[in-house]
Amino acid sequence: MTHPSPRVPVVALVASMGGLQAFSEVLGALPADFPAAVLVLQHLEPARASQLAHILEERTPLCVREAVAGATLAAGHVYVAPPGRHLEITAARTLALSDAPPEAFSRPSADVLLRSLATAGEPVIAVVLTGRGQDGAVGSVQVRRGGGTVLAQDQGTSEEYGMPGAASLAGGVDEVLPLAEIAPRLMALLHNLNHPHG
Repeated sequence: MTHPSPRVPVVALVASMGGLQAFSEVLGALPADFPAAVLVLQHLEPARASQLAHILEERTPLCVREAVAGATLAAGHVYVAPPGRHLEITAARTLALSDAPPEAFSRPSADVLLRSLATAGEPVIAVVLTGRGQDGAVGSVQVRRGGGTVLAQDQGTSEEYGMPGAASLAGGVDEVLPLAEIAPRLMALLHNLNHPHG
């Protein structure tokens, strides 16, 4: 008799302006055996080939790849949203890409990804990093309502405070942290998930 595999926790990092530096710092501070799958979404020019996955691969011990439809999530792996397409997670913990219209003026949109996380039924943590605009605010509220945890980068370390500020104002954020404290907090949250009584 096969037991269903335990649900892989999912961490979503969303950003816009200043995102590369923020992603680099968070992912660079995580160990190779990080016990969650990481989804990375940055607003990118849809017409340009993205080097984001290649750059991040050089800066983290985790395994980084561009997200492809149907991929199954694995702990210790980073999946980067491709330019010009929405990234979502399905209830079966696989990735889906879509060409649906932009949301919050963006495709990929943080709101689309976070909304899918909110209904995916996993242990989920969303992190709203530096960026202009309000993308991610609606989705972060939905993640919290769905039982997930939402962290936001603080104003002092954000190149642009639009996205994390909007998520905070919307009531979608559990904790506001300086950039350097986000990776250690993710480790602590995941440790608590895996050892609820320890």
